[in-house]
Amino acid sequence: MIRVALDLLGGDAAPEAAMAGARRALEAWPDDIALLLVGPGRVAEAELERFPRDRVTWLAAEERIDPAEPPALAVRRKPDSTVVRGLEAVRDGRADAFVSAGSTGATVVASVLTLGLLPGVDRPPVGALFPTASGRVLVLDVGANVDARPDQLHQFAHLGSIYFRHALSMDRPRVGLLNMGQEEERGGGVVTTAHGLMSADPGLEFVGNVEGHHIVTGSCDVLVCSGFVGNVLLKFYESIAEFVLQVFREAGVGEGGQLDEALRFLDYAEYGGAPLLGVDGVTVICHGASPARAIMNGIRMAADGAASGLAAGVRAALPREGGA
Repeated sequence: MIRVALDLLGGDAAPEAAMAGARRALEAWPDDIALLLVGPGRVAEAELERFPRDRVTWLAAEERIDPAEPPALAVRRKPDSTVVRGLEAVRDGRADAFVSAGSTGATVVASVLTLGLLPGVDRPPVGALFPTASGRVLVLDVGANVDARPDQLHQFAHLGSIYFRHALSMDRPRVGLLNMGQEEERGGGVVTTAHGLMSADPGLEFVGNVEGHHIVTGSCDVLVCSGFVGNVLLKFYESIAEFVLQVFREAGVGEGGQLDEALRFLDYAEYGGAPLLGVDGVTVICHGASPARAIMNGIRMAADGAASGLAAGVRAALPREGGA
């Protein structure tokens, strides 16, 4: 049984959303998942009795890192934070994976400092799954690295490919580079140099540049970009489901919950969270506004990553594939 450490103080609706998501995960997967709930004692006293004691343990952590705090400084100044304590549990073998809806920056920094980078990894990207006409695409980076060098974008492509093979069972995922045109020379120095590195790499199934309107058509399985661009794209995607639903409702289209169900695949809560790739462990970062369903699915994503041996897979494959 995979044990997932869950940050109870991360997210806009903490600790209620995290608690509700934890209960849903335990109910949905009774034979697969156990939880290590990371939070303050006051929460434990009020909530722990609601959980099955044979599948839930508690780890005390009294401090919360606010998203507005400088990540590196906050991680060092708050050793008793839920993010630091939860990742220490993964490092020490008390948990197999960590999930947080708290500060992305702090979670990335604490993961690197506590778990360490895997050999050959320069910067760990955050990957997010988006729906497409043919399934889903993993976009990375979506926020860990605002800027990225060409060699780092090249490495992101390898990390995304390895994730698809280990966690999503796809042998040869297609890799695309997000750009403003399909021509090789488009996009400026960083992107054109990255294009050259990827196109010359036999370890990648590189399909070339991918324009924004081709993302939803399923033109690739892994889409590489800088964290600045990826984060803008992520937040746009996350707004689409509710926007489309509202437009249809105002137009009188759909009855009852049928429309909501039909467009459910657009909801980011269905995907749970975004894996941080390249650290020596499994970290999943959920949206700060994540409801209980998103937390539940984030726990599932983390458990699947741990069960698939994701970190070991990256460790074994990346040096052989020439990631950086």
